Amino acid sequence: MSGYESAKLHEIDEITDGRCPWRPVRHHFGITSFGINTFTAEAAGDRIINEHDETDDDNEELYLVIEGRAVFELDGERLDAPAGTLVFVRPAVRRTAFAEEPGTTLVAIGGVPGKAYEPSGWEIWAPLSQLYNAGDHAAAADQGRELIEAHPEFPMLLYNLACCESLAGRPTDAIEHLRQAAERSERVRDYAKGDSDFDPIRDEPGFRALFGD
Repeated sequence: MSGYESAKLHEIDEITDGRCPWRPVRHHFGITSFGINTFTAEAAGDRIINEHDETDDDNEELYLVIEGRAVFELDGERLDAPAGTLVFVRPAVRRTAFAEEPGTTLVAIGGVPGKAYEPSGWEIWAPLSQLYNAGDHAAAADQGRELIEAHPEFPMLLYNLACCESLAGRPTDAIEHLRQAAERSERVRDYAKGDSDFDPIRDEPGFRALFGD
């Protein structure tokens, strides 16, 4: 087995959650020590990065413009970023970026200070987010079970499946998959306590047994 791999960007298929498509570089190579993805805009004016902050996960992110020209909006401030520009963004900053030229491409690298990187498998779940956002929780849950069978190593897939099952009126399945996720990730426990997706099952004995009264 070789100690290295290589790929051209176009060899990594784009995926999307219904917003900005990206190429899952981390998942493609099976990287487990840091998060990394690329984003490419087809046309000038396209949004390249979804507007978000990282306060939930405390991720620091570094963006590198490798082709074209981007404009970042960082807590409302605009930053011009031609190719070769590095932009470091701390967790609380609200950020997005737009392409100034067709084909503008960014590399995004992220991690949590002081913590070992924990792959969540969010890249695998992303296409099902469109079903979730459309309110088709039953279909998302059905397809999510297939993902779990193929990728049992990611507790966040179990967590997302439990969210969909809770909203789809499947409390027994939701509690069991949430239990499995919580046993494998302390982060899951923190998320579940305040996640409104579990409001339909919050008074169920099984849920209360997991998180207390």
